[in-house]
Amino acid sequence: MRVVQPRGTRGSLKWLQLAVNGSPELLAHSDVGPVEWVSPLEADEWAEYRDAAFLARVGLDRLTGPLAAFWPVRGPQWDALGLAGESVVLVEAKAHLDELFSPPCAAGTSSLHRIDHALNSVREALGVRGGASWTDRFYQLANRIAHLYFLRSHGVDARLLLVGFVGDAEMGGPLDAGEWETAYRTAAYAMGLARRHALSPFIHHVHPPVSALAHQASERPVGS
Repeated sequence: MRVVQPRGTRGSLKWLQLAVNGSPELLAHSDVGPVEWVSPLEADEWAEYRDAAFLARVGLDRLTGPLAAFWPVRGPQWDALGLAGESVVLVEAKAHLDELFSPPCAAGTSSLHRIDHALNSVREALGVRGGASWTDRFYQLANRIAHLYFLRSHGVDARLLLVGFVGDAEMGGPLDAGEWETAYRTAAYAMGLARRHALSPFIHHVHPPVSALAHQASERPVGS
């Protein structure tokens, strides 16, 4: 599914659109390398992608069937997608801490059963023996990790880039990277994830300051 987005006016939608389209260096991570961003692009109506459409966007149409078997429709809608050489970069972006505490999975009974099965397979692969239910408080983070697992289990060098913007006073966001780091450590602990697990080398954090994007925001035409 291709989901056209409005031009962002606040929060992570605004800052990520600005970063991808005007200041991609703010999203750089040394373990990922240079990224060619394929969404959200101004020339593509700021569209975000999910399900088979996200696979097509990064050239992985061959995995459409396996993804449908792994996860029901209306899976994660990726804030951004990129290609770093042979690597696929999946992005989840946030501007304030409340966004990390996502609502529980709202899927119907049949879909929830499939999601539980998928998440349990990921938990087992990562050695999780306790922690909170992955369809509850941290469901959004859990399903992003699950899709990272899916891609890597099919031979794709996938990376999950967790973007935590700092200094968004309007949204009451963290003032420094340390607040994001503490929040994600707390979430991982609550989910039962060890400090180091099979996927941790492929989960990366960046913390762009919104002050570095302010000039782009001020240059937008009135009413755009």
